[in-house]
Amino acid sequence: MKIKRITKTNFRRYGWVIEYPDKNKKSEKHNLFRIVLKESASRGWRIAYLIVRDKTIRRLEHHPHSFESFEPIRGKSLLFVSAENLPKKIECFLLDRPIILKKKIWHGIVAQGKEAEVKLTENAEVKCVTLPLGFPLGNMV
Repeated sequence: MKIKRITKTNFRRYGWVIEYPDKNKKSEKHNLFRIVLKESASRGWRIAYLIVRDKTIRRLEHHPHSFESFEPIRGKSLLFVSAENLPKKIECFLLDRPIILKKKIWHGIVAQGKEAEVKLTENAEVKCVTLPLGFPLGNMV
């Protein structure tokens, strides 16, 4: 499986890249603020800190009612994703940019190297659905 770099275009099916569009065209004299995602439902949210040490995974998970951000802090990790209706068509991305996963996107993460650290943001209460793969996914470097 090929490891892809995350771009707005190739990741669109799964979610969004957290960034400020056209930041170089804006005045460099003022702060820039942009809401990246706004949920209409008031479910509350939580921020988590994940230390990724797994080198392989044998399952994916998704959250039917929650978006989820993955924001790399330290180290390198791989993010495996698949659309809700195609759980066996898995793509692999180097998690080198902060992203938001859409609801119901199958996902799993592994470390490249000893460990990686990732900040997560999601609803305060999260239903987690798991999908056993029957084969391992892991570090390809």
